[in-house]
Amino acid sequence: MDIKTTQDGNKATIVLNGKLSVATSPDLESAIQNLPAEVNEFEIDLSDLDYISSAGLRVLVSTEKTAAQRGGKMTLLHPNEEVAEVFDMTGLNAVFTIVE
Repeated sequence: MDIKTTQDGNKATIVLNGKLSVATSPDLESAIQNLPAEVNEFEIDLSDLDYISSAGLRVLVSTEKTAAQRGGKMTLLHPNEEVAEVFDMTGLNAVFTIVE
């Protein structure tokens, strides 16, 4: 999986490409943890994400909590049909802000 991170003030945009699995979720977790503490808005672009596992979902839930604790928010951008279906099946579509 490729992760591209950019920061503009308190907002970070993270673009994911490939599969977010048990093998790659620590990379995303590390990328998020390495952002400065003032970052409280996380935009995660899922346009090119082919697959997400429960380990990947755990990282997104953790990021949502981090954003909320910092007084910000997390927004998931453009998930494909398969990834959106995982959010629907797990009920996380009611927790996450998702822009289709």
